Amino acid sequence: MSATRNPWDSPAPERAGKPEACALLPDDFEDLGAPGRGEHIFSQIHHPWAWVEGRPRVSRAIREWLDQSLDFCLPQVLEQHASGDGSTKLILGLADGERIEVVHMPRAVRNPRVTLCLSSQVGCAMGCTFCATGSMGIHRNLTAGEIVGQVLVVLRALGPEQPHAITLVFMGMGEPLHNLDHVHRAVRIFNHERGLNISTRRITVSTSGLVPGIERLAHMKPRPWLALSLNATTDEARSRIMPVNRAWNLARLRQAIEAWPLAEREKLTLEYVLMGDRNDSLEDATRLAEWMGDLRKSHNLNLIRMNAHAASDIKEPEEARVTAFVQRLKELGCFVTVRKSRGRDVQAACGQLVKRS
Repeated sequence: MSATRNPWDSPAPERAGKPEACALLPDDFEDLGAPGRGEHIFSQIHHPWAWVEGRPRVSRAIREWLDQSLDFCLPQVLEQHASGDGSTKLILGLADGERIEVVHMPRAVRNPRVTLCLSSQVGCAMGCTFCATGSMGIHRNLTAGEIVGQVLVVLRALGPEQPHAITLVFMGMGEPLHNLDHVHRAVRIFNHERGLNISTRRITVSTSGLVPGIERLAHMKPRPWLALSLNATTDEARSRIMPVNRAWNLARLRQAIEAWPLAEREKLTLEYVLMGDRNDSLEDATRLAEWMGDLRKSHNLNLIRMNAHAASDIKEPEEARVTAFVQRLKELGCFVTVRKSRGRDVQAACGQLVKRS
């Protein structure tokens, strides 16, 4: 299949209209003629806990300028579905009537933290057969303002109020590298010292293996951490469940990973969804370790049990096969963890997010 014929090569069209307030950096406000210091306006927008009546706390002159010159239309929290494990799935409505899903996951540890699982698109073009979002097809990209806006409204609704306690993962609806320009602008805004000031070590972008996007992101600054969704150990098997492999196969993917210029203390995450009788054999475990090569001792291998949903007939793996798979990987020198799924009872776990009409 020619790469030029793949639907994921051409991002969805952009929307026209006023500049989005949540997509601007401090210098942008000044370039647009704001009647105040750009860094002050930026700071007030990106500290949602200090808003008054759902708006940034700014002077009347700045507020009037914002209303006239910019779009400050934030996503609306339409529904909240609380899971028994403490996580919450939020359904957000966008200005054009589209909906996205975000997952808020507190971690009850000595120093409480919250992970937000973010969406980057409405739907997804990648067509992975184990993922509910893939069954939607691609509706459109989220703009940078919508990506940032989803974080601001969720933080205002559920917290936390300390930016240092926030971790962001682009593992919700959509392929982030299919919308890289908007995703990266959002990363710049999240990372800005006058805003949430979230370290790039606490921002992770997960990809199904969009090699051109990986190669672009590798040289962007600031650069989030990368997670790669692998999910099969032969090209034949991976192409069946992940059409992207027909354009960029396992060898090409390994080449892109090898070229990633690692920063000090940076680790890559390799994600592998275990699917019952599809990719969970001991032979698969052996091939997975071989594919990782020298990555196996220094980077994270994250195993994820398939989370069943109505859009796929793929089964969850048997626990005995999961245990044997993990044991084989450890015997072969892999640093491996098994991710505990959050929000399964409210269809908020990995692979379960989907827009319902």
